[in-house]
Amino acid sequence: MPEIEVRPYDVADRAELVDVVFQAAAEGAPGSEVWGHSASLAEIYLTPYLDLEPASTFVVLANGRPAGYLAGCVDDASFPSEEARTKAAIRKYGLWRRSGPRRFFLRAAYDSAVCRVRRVPVAGGFHDPRWPSHLHIDLMPAARGTGAAARLMELWFERLREVGSPGCYLQTSYENSRAIAFFERAGFRRYGDTPVVPGSRFEGGRMHEQAMVREV
Repeated sequence: MPEIEVRPYDVADRAELVDVVFQAAAEGAPGSEVWGHSASLAEIYLTPYLDLEPASTFVVLANGRPAGYLAGCVDDASFPSEEARTKAAIRKYGLWRRSGPRRFFLRAAYDSAVCRVRRVPVAGGFHDPRWPSHLHIDLMPAARGTGAAARLMELWFERLREVGSPGCYLQTSYENSRAIAFFERAGFRRYGDTPVVPGSRFEGGRMHEQAMVREV
C-alpha cells in the first residue's frame, strides 16, 4: 500500500497532474476514450481549473508523487463553458487534421443526426442555480481503494461551504457504474435523463450521460 497524502494544489504539481490525465485516457474505463488526444483533454478538464481557480483543486500524492486530483469550479457563471473549452482545444491542436480525433468527430456528427431523426436527447450543458458548482475527479490505480477519493470530496465540500455555494453537480457516464456508486456514497443523487453522448462508445455501444447533484 503506497503512502497517501491529500492536500491543496501547488503550482509545482502542474506537469505531473497533466500526466495523470494522459495515463487515465489510456485506461479503457467508460468515458476515458473520448477522441484519444490527451493534451487536448487536459486543456478541457484540468488546466483551465489550475489557471483560473487553483484554490478549488486538490491533489492526491502516492509515495510523494501526484496520483490523482479533484478540480472544481464554485460558480459556472464565472467559468468558461465546457463547450467553449472544447472548441478552443480543437482549434489549438488542429484535431480535425488528426485521424483519430477526426474519426471521433465524424462519428459524433452521425450520432447527433440519428438522434435528431429519432428525437432522442443528446448530452449538453447543465445549468441550474440550485447547483452552481461542479467538479472533475481522476485517480490513478495506485490511489484507488485508499480513501483518497473520499478525502478529496471532503476538502471540496469544505471549500464550497467556505464560499457559500448552495450545491454542486457533476456529469459522468451512465455506463460507469463504479463511478456512480462512489458519487452516491459521497452524497450525490442521480438527476434527470440519460442522454446520448455523441461519438462515445463502450463495449461497442453508445454511451449516455448521467448528471448527479448534491446540496451543500
